[in-house]
Amino acid sequence: MSDTELLIEREEGYAVLTLNRPEARNALSPQLLTQLCEAFRLLQDDRDVHAVVLTGAGKAFCAGLDLKAMAEGGGLGAYAIHGEHDIMAAMDAFDRPIIIGVNGVAATGGFELALMGDILLASEEARFADTHCRVGLAPGWGLSQKLARIIGPSRAREAHFTGNFISAAQAEAWGLVSRAVPSDTLRDECCRIARDIVDCVPETVKVYKTMVNKGLSMDLAAGLAMERNVMTYVNRSVSGESIGARRSGVQERGKSQQS
Repeated sequence: MSDTELLIEREEGYAVLTLNRPEARNALSPQLLTQLCEAFRLLQDDRDVHAVVLTGAGKAFCAGLDLKAMAEGGGLGAYAIHGEHDIMAAMDAFDRPIIIGVNGVAATGGFELALMGDILLASEEARFADTHCRVGLAPGWGLSQKLARIIGPSRAREAHFTGNFISAAQAEAWGLVSRAVPSDTLRDECCRIARDIVDCVPETVKVYKTMVNKGLSMDLAAGLAMERNVMTYVNRSVSGESIGARRSGVQERGKSQQS
């Protein structure tokens, strides 16, 4: 990638992607959207990357689609948001954990982008807003379906129908994010989670992500049946020796986290 609308940093076992249009509140230009899709496809093929952190530069996470580019380009025609440029498909196809560090405003398409992640952390200055009804657009990246399942239908409808902002504290209370942290520690906290994931068994992490995501689209009985089938298939290839070798590491980790 030849320019800097998206920064890619590779750490040991994981990567950090940073939306880098701070002057535009990291709004998704056609170029940034394309680069983001390309990055996830590139990282999907990199077997040394076991997790990805996605955050924004400056004071915003992402303000959604770049409305200026949309207006100048004659509407949604300025964006190739389907096929190979479909960010939801690109992130869904990435089979390892995606940690979202919401460092500021996550609005509309930016809100949807955040919900494409597996684990969400927010800085204390983060705010979430769905402004589709205020700008006259319908969502297409899952916001109308995901948010109600996460925070409940009444809260989601209030957010959708009013366009009002959800503070970091409210997002934490509602379970929209794992937790809110001080702004100056957000990246470190996201990277700490990534390193913890890297320390786990990579193939098991991938299987677990698939199980959780598939289960969310099923009723409980179907999900439990799916889990049993996956368990039977996966666990038969795990030896007692490998479990024993890893057990001591789990015990030491438990002791260190108590101190």
